[in-house]
Amino acid sequence: MTSELDIFVGNTTLIDEDVYRLWLDGYSVNDAVALRVRSGILEQTGATAGVLQSDTMDHYRTFHMLERLLHAPPKLLHQLIFQIPPSRQALLIERYYTFDEAFVREVLGKKLSKGTKKDLDDISTKTGITLKSCRRQFDNFKRVFKVVEEMRGSLVDNIQQHFLLSDRLARDYAAIVFFANNRFETGKKKLQYLSFGDFAFCAELMIQNWTLGAVDSQMDDMDVDLDKEFLQDLKELKVLVADKDLLDLHKSLVCTALRGKLSVFSEMETNFKNLSRGLVNVAAKLTHNKDVRDLFVDLVEKFVEPCRSDHWPLSDVRLFLNQYSVSVHSLDGFRHQTLWDRYMGTLRGCLLRLYHD
Repeated sequence: MTSELDIFVGNTTLIDEDVYRLWLDGYSVNDAVALRVRSGILEQTGATAGVLQSDTMDHYRTFHMLERLLHAPPKLLHQLIFQIPPSRQALLIERYYTFDEAFVREVLGKKLSKGTKKDLDDISTKTGITLKSCRRQFDNFKRVFKVVEEMRGSLVDNIQQHFLLSDRLARDYAAIVFFANNRFETGKKKLQYLSFGDFAFCAELMIQNWTLGAVDSQMDDMDVDLDKEFLQDLKELKVLVADKDLLDLHKSLVCTALRGKLSVFSEMETNFKNLSRGLVNVAAKLTHNKDVRDLFVDLVEKFVEPCRSDHWPLSDVRLFLNQYSVSVHSLDGFRHQTLWDRYMGTLRGCLLRLYHD
């Protein structure tokens, strides 16, 4: 008696997304097996504990072999050892470079060096993210930074080209690189209410308007370094608060335009000069590296906190900043309109994002 047996042979590398996530999260094989058992997979598949252990170990071995390729994603696309469909390759890359909000918030703006890496034990304890996952995420930040920091051209485009990330993730990495390069302070207690998304939003505005690349697309490091000449020129804005006649006229123009439109009009009128001095003095101090690093601390101290203490609703903040910015164009004695627009266009967007009423 003969029997027929159909056999199918394939060489496509199988990727279990759930096991991949456990590996990325830094769980050991045994911990991953325990979590898979808890999810009910044995009942769902009818597999034995031994088979599940072997399956998990097999996946972990595959991920370890793939990891060196994930460090340089284009290599994953061009290698011939692992037969992985393009959609699966994209998933592997995207998830490998995805990071935890709680983790990035702890290292944002810090130097991506061995000194910061020594703090990962404490960050792991504080955030509840495994040390292995913290190291992967930190090494990813550092790897991307090292590859793109000296490149000419768009920071987002360079990251996408060399790491094949989605547009959104590439923009997030651009913010991380930009903050690491300029060492913006984000860890002070008064800044803890701000999310990574808040800072990333501001980073994108600054990259678009305050960097060398904002004025010359052929400049080296165009999207990483702030335009030093622009920062030096910002001292010219000091006249807006140093010249009493200009300050009084600016206040008059803003108050006339906003009378009857703000619920906090009397508070705005009373505090106008202090708010204006705060915003202009932030600009004038950006010639010093320390003041650049403290930009977000200064914005919160000089503008956000005073407005919040007077209970300004966000709608009033928006109306005020818009009118405050455009009224300068009606000051006949002021000669730095283009510089002002470049500064306040970005600052207005950042302040509206930083203001949580």
